[in-house]
Amino acid sequence: MIEVRWHSRGGQGGWTASNLTAMAASYEGKYVQSFPAFGPERSGAPILAFTRISDEPIELHSMIYNPDIVVVLDYTLLSPGIVSGLKPGGTIITNFAGDVNQVLKTLNVKTGDYKLVLIPASKLALEILKSKITNTAMLAGLVKCGVVKFESVEKSIRERFSGPVAEKNILLVKKALEESIEV
Repeated sequence: MIEVRWHSRGGQGGWTASNLTAMAASYEGKYVQSFPAFGPERSGAPILAFTRISDEPIELHSMIYNPDIVVVLDYTLLSPGIVSGLKPGGTIITNFAGDVNQVLKTLNVKTGDYKLVLIPASKLALEILKSKITNTAMLAGLVKCGVVKFESVEKSIRERFSGPVAEKNILLVKKALEESIEV
């Protein structure tokens, strides 16, 4: 089973990204769960969402405390707490355009502690969507890590959105795949 914990702010689409990931994995014949952990938070407040993907039925019904992957949609949320519970050798996928060493320092980790995937999601979302909503760009990190296939992500985006909105979000994922870096 692969467990993903999403860190975002209200209004950035963190839960939507979790749902799109679950949909994509379900198209690949996987068992999935997607759920948020938030209450009446206002727009901009930190929120968590969770995704489980498995080849077997999922019988767990709790929050994810020891994820395999942590996805951070808003780089201002980067802190040592982000890696709390992350399995040794796990993956951090973050929205960040800059020096890798800055991310390592902010997270208080060393090269090799975790796999890092850095995606300039804010820049790309502004260019393509004319919006700061980075959720679909971050799906590229899960494609890059082999969690889901691009074709499945594309299908989930087309199911969730329509027309030009779907096409722009698919283009955003493609560009994020091209411009992301793995460390």
